[in-house]
Amino acid sequence: METSMETLNVARECLENKHFKDSINRAYYASFYAARAVLALERVDFKRHKDVIAYFNKNYVATGIFDREIGRNLARLKQKREQSDYDDFFIASKEEAQKQFDNAESIVAAIIEYMRKNNSGTII
Repeated sequence: METSMETLNVARECLENKHFKDSINRAYYASFYAARAVLALERVDFKRHKDVIAYFNKNYVATGIFDREIGRNLARLKQKREQSDYDDFFIASKEEAQKQFDNAESIVAAIIEYMRKNNSGTII
């Protein structure tokens, strides 16, 4: 979770400094690292991003542990990050970067809350 929160702070800094594509990238990674932290509680990990997200959605979103909006926002973040990183013609606006940052912030906050309720160890 420490990596997730540090990455979210970098996303904020990129947004504030008008590095919108980088902000979208970092917002996605903050959410991805948070999802991986949940899986780590089970000692589960995957090499591919899509496998981490699929497992998280199947075992935590579909079962109602996390709201479906968390799963949708994680999928949107992944899609926007891929567009931002790989689509040469993608233009990241301030509004889009802000929206994705807000999504990441809500995902990270929900996962922190889950970990506080369900994990006797420290979060960071």
